[in-house]
Amino acid sequence: MTAVPHPRTEAAARARSGRRSLAVALLAGAGGAAVTLLASRQRWAEGTAAVAGGDFPLSAKGGDVTGLPAALAVVGLAALVAVFAVRRTGRHLVSGLLALAGAGIVAASLLGASDSGALDEKAAEASGNTSATVESLSHTAWPYVAVAGGALILLAGVIALRWGSGWPAMSGRYERSGAPRPRRSAPADPDHPGELWKALDRGEDPTRGTPSG
Repeated sequence: MTAVPHPRTEAAARARSGRRSLAVALLAGAGGAAVTLLASRQRWAEGTAAVAGGDFPLSAKGGDVTGLPAALAVVGLAALVAVFAVRRTGRHLVSGLLALAGAGIVAASLLGASDSGALDEKAAEASGNTSATVESLSHTAWPYVAVAGGALILLAGVIALRWGSGWPAMSGRYERSGAPRPRRSAPADPDHPGELWKALDRGEDPTRGTPSG
């Protein structure tokens, strides 16, 4: 005979799986965004420009080459937070946006890994010749670090699309302002003066049972 799984056992297994997928998505998304932003601030390309006095060294940071990875990392972070503020179809849409942000970072970083446009512009400025281009061009490994960051964000989006429907959402007992709704208590009995004094000490209107402030 085949043992039938107990409903509580199945529910506990689903809960554990949901917690694991949630933790992995949060770590991957937040870590990927941090890695991408860090890589975008680093030197991606180096070279020289021919000027009257000799070769002039040039360098370009990731943000000079392409601003997309950093911008999409911020979008990914916002989408990661928004996943917990929406439900059902909205959660799937936000999860898809998270995955697309990661894919965009990967594509933009790979294109930037061999790009020379930013250094060509700097070479033209340094030499005073608009047709000048960079010489001795070389690239660092930082674009591929950004690719790894984008891959982590993409992974977070895929996990959210697959398992996000079972994740918790922001509590509905909070108002839009973020403050918890005031608790209502029963009106104090006017025939018992002691209860009236207790209500006043709590800052409540003893005739209504709600906070007087």
